[in-house]
Amino acid sequence: MACGALLASACAGMPDSGDVEAVKASNAGDSQVRVYAVAPRDNADPEEIVDGFLEAMTSDDPGFATARKYLTKRAAQSWKPEQSITVLTNAPHRGQADRPGDPDNEGRTFPLTGRRIAQVDVRHAYRPEVPSAFDTGIHVVQQPVGDGKTKEWRIDSLPPGLVLGEADFLRNYRAVNKYYFASDENWVVADPVYIRQRQDPVTRMDPVTQTVKALLEGPTKWLGPAVDSRFPSGTELARDVRSLAPDDQSKLRIPLNGKADRVSGVVCKGMAAQLLFTLGDLTSVRVEQVEILGSGGTSLCLLTKGQAEQEYSPVREPGRGENPYFVDDRQRLMTLEAGGRQPDKPAGVPGPFGKGTVQLGPVAVNRTEDRAAAVLDNGHELRVGSLTSDEELPEAVVTSVAPRLEDRLSAPSWDGRGDLWVADRNPVKPRLWLVPGGQGERVEVGTPWLRDGTRIESLRVSADGVRIALLVTRDDRTTLQIGRVGRGVVDGHEEITVKDLQDAAPRLESVTAVSWAGPSRLVVVGTEAGGVQQVRYVQTDGSTSATSVLPGLNGVTSVAAPYADQSAPVVADSGNDGVVRLVPGANWQPVAKGGRVPVYPG
Repeated sequence: MACGALLASACAGMPDSGDVEAVKASNAGDSQVRVYAVAPRDNADPEEIVDGFLEAMTSDDPGFATARKYLTKRAAQSWKPEQSITVLTNAPHRGQADRPGDPDNEGRTFPLTGRRIAQVDVRHAYRPEVPSAFDTGIHVVQQPVGDGKTKEWRIDSLPPGLVLGEADFLRNYRAVNKYYFASDENWVVADPVYIRQRQDPVTRMDPVTQTVKALLEGPTKWLGPAVDSRFPSGTELARDVRSLAPDDQSKLRIPLNGKADRVSGVVCKGMAAQLLFTLGDLTSVRVEQVEILGSGGTSLCLLTKGQAEQEYSPVREPGRGENPYFVDDRQRLMTLEAGGRQPDKPAGVPGPFGKGTVQLGPVAVNRTEDRAAAVLDNGHELRVGSLTSDEELPEAVVTSVAPRLEDRLSAPSWDGRGDLWVADRNPVKPRLWLVPGGQGERVEVGTPWLRDGTRIESLRVSADGVRIALLVTRDDRTTLQIGRVGRGVVDGHEEITVKDLQDAAPRLESVTAVSWAGPSRLVVVGTEAGGVQQVRYVQTDGSTSATSVLPGLNGVTSVAAPYADQSAPVVADSGNDGVVRLVPGANWQPVAKGGRVPVYPG
């Protein structure tokens, strides 16, 4: 399909035949729409040059060759669209150019404005921002062409990288999780990035190859200090590999350069596991096994998807179903058998928390579902008890002396290591505690940001134990922050810290509740400025999509989602309506009128 000489702007078609129509950037969020760049026409005025370039940035043109035709020779050589992406709420707005006071100055500067909401760096990492003014300029000059006597307007100064409206960004790019190993551990951690939906204009690689290349480049800057890659430093795809596709047995062969030739079998299987988990996020291909090839084409190792999940998943027994828990109106811990014959009928649990003899506050069930932790109703004590036997409830593992209930212990959370986390919200001395194994001596977690009136409202630790979702109140605003968990040994003692908090939902004015809903996805309850409460999914990197909002539900105070079993329901505490559940494709359904504080293991 060709655009011909329509306008100095892009045009789109779907499919690749039929009529051609001009389109405005950011009008189409459909990822199937293709935008084709058009070269500048002869004698185009400065406004057409700027508008045409802005449209051409949204295209799939190989090498952005057409977009470069709007630039001077020097600017075309120095412009690096792969270095960064500035994401705006809408397509950048081109204002009117200034008029030079000096007649000999033929240049024009056009203001370029919008609302910036995110940046994507050279490692493909998406970083959201509180919406703020984007205000820059594009400068055009007259450049000699042809015989040197004729001049055409061209851009000689422009913003770095790409500048795209959110709809164009989501049409051209898609979220993918890369996977690396938690430092000194044998399970993987998700590292979300964005790659091109189709062939990358710069590398000419298809999405599968782009994804593998991004994995080999290493983790994003934020996650890097907490993870390791099994690929030796300098490992790259074999030269000139632009396309990768599985065979009819769903086996994908990955040819690498010589850096990987001498790895051991154990290391090679770890490399294959990283590839299998990473490629599992690409719905366009089905990869059931990966074979890694050395520089000479010889096979270094082969790993199947099932083996990778069994050996390297952060969730033990990854094939097992997930069941939610909640506290009923008789102070008993109950469970819902999500995959059972009566998935909406609660069942009691064994052990001291299932008897109704203690006043339960918020609870957490460990990931092997053999123990639970509960803040007793007065908020002063955190206790851990069995879910398999009627043993007596042990003494508290953490206590709070804060005078007010709301300043005492937060809801607890278990990580995949089996360690238990809880926050003491006492304003006199706020702390974040970790209890090793749920029964060892508590360890104070380093939180250099927990000062000057900052308060942890609630927390949820990821299954891999590397990331923690925190609801943090500062200056009367509660936001969703993702922190990176660091572990080390100082003077013979383990030192644990939570550092480098990043806002995962900057466009929400306030956040009420959060739960992990997958390796890099969260379900949150919050409100936008001037809006109503909503339940929606967000990525840990802060990105969202138009389809992430769940059906409306009023008065939600807590929410819980399954980690791996996407057929299991989302459950919520809806205040007066008690515990309700949401199965895929349906609406919210009541479960327990007097129920509260629902949780999934974790």
